[in-house]
Amino acid sequence: MFDLAPPASSPAPLAVGFDLDLTLADTRAGIGAVYAALAAETGVPIDTGLVVRRIGPPLEEELAYWFPPGEVPAMAARYRAIYADIAIPATVLMPGAAAALDAVRARGGRAVVVSGKNQADTERTVRFLGLRVDAVVGGLFGAEKGAALRAHGAGAYIGDHTGDVDAARAASAVAVAVATGSFDSAALAAYGADVVLPDLLAFPEWLGGFAAV
Repeated sequence: MFDLAPPASSPAPLAVGFDLDLTLADTRAGIGAVYAALAAETGVPIDTGLVVRRIGPPLEEELAYWFPPGEVPAMAARYRAIYADIAIPATVLMPGAAAALDAVRARGGRAVVVSGKNQADTERTVRFLGLRVDAVVGGLFGAEKGAALRAHGAGAYIGDHTGDVDAARAASAVAVAVATGSFDSAALAAYGADVVLPDLLAFPEWLGGFAAV
């Protein structure tokens, strides 16, 4: 089981939060396949390419582009019911993900995943990919992530979305953006990220300087 509660004792000197989708996990093929399945079941045309370019915000927000408001709750429930069987087997690690987590652990730190994906599928994804993390929190987006990051003492939060910058700000943590999602480096810098990396391959070197501060 993952430690879903804040640490009972004093936090480790170093704790780093990570987003999941398009930060640690490449979920594009899997999410696209789930939307394709919904389209096939309902007869509603869904542009899966557009869907995967917008990964990040809550599920219901994306579904509202394709279904009337009254149908969104049922579609969200159906999406979650089929996600594990369709999407998780198609999920792969983002480049540098394992090494980034190893870099945190090598410095005696704790790695915490805080994701907008629902709790169950966040845990399933982490397990499927074999990610070595100390805590997993799902179902939070943007500034809502701040409470979880504060509870785990995260000094930095790494993500690919502008909402992840909001999360770091809400936790008074360093906002480290990776340009591996729908926002490029310029957009992430303009939004106010403290650090912008091309991908997680550059993270261990950055962490070395951060941890030494």
